[in-house]
Amino acid sequence: MPDVIETTDLVRDFQLGEIPVHVLKGITFRIERGDFVAIMGPSGSGKSTLMNILGCLDKPTSGTYKLDGAGIGDLTRDQLAEIRNKKIGFVFQQFNLLARTSALENVELPLLYTDLPARERREKALKALQTVGLGDRGQHQPSQLSGGQQQRVAIARAMVNSPKIILADEPTGALDSRTSLEIMAIFQRLNRDDGITILLVTHDANMASYANRKINLKDGRIESNQVIVAPHDAQTDRAALPQELPAATKEVEVRQ
Repeated sequence: MPDVIETTDLVRDFQLGEIPVHVLKGITFRIERGDFVAIMGPSGSGKSTLMNILGCLDKPTSGTYKLDGAGIGDLTRDQLAEIRNKKIGFVFQQFNLLARTSALENVELPLLYTDLPARERREKALKALQTVGLGDRGQHQPSQLSGGQQQRVAIARAMVNSPKIILADEPTGALDSRTSLEIMAIFQRLNRDDGITILLVTHDANMASYANRKINLKDGRIESNQVIVAPHDAQTDRAALPQELPAATKEVEVRQ
């Protein structure tokens, strides 16, 4: 399949006063359309910097980055913003939902920058919510939703424009194990059924086991780039977890 992401000798330097800081030191890899890649590495390895470049939020100091076959190095700020809105969906650890806005309106936000009529925007947003199992929660504000439901709203918002790729930065970092598997199951379904390329940045090796490939960064370089031959199935693993206690039982245990 054709490459949706291609980087060649990516270098990113920052200036800390008079001291140059070399964060990325020649990153080269390709990601095919429809791949599911986990990017791992310790703090300071360059994961966030790489994610910012891949998400067209930053540019490399040197080297090249092609997204969907087109180089982004010479694009203007407005052109980069247009690419982000049309080709990239973002999911973050802290959800980044507007607090006093309904779930449906949060999902609809990226569509406000398109030429779609209001009715079509609302229909697309509702369909995206239905895809993540929240079609009946459209009028709820974030404070009325659990953490897992908020992240599902964020995923619906990321996919509402039918992006080429979804960049997920520690999307399960604020969630419990059961809910984390629920989120990973959604990513696997979007990747498998809709062909969306997923890039998952995570510290959690268990979450990375649900991807098809794993790239490890260390000190700004690629330490390993390996195919995961038999990725775990998040839906199966979630079903195998012990059943949660009913609310009444939990309350009795707390009182004891």
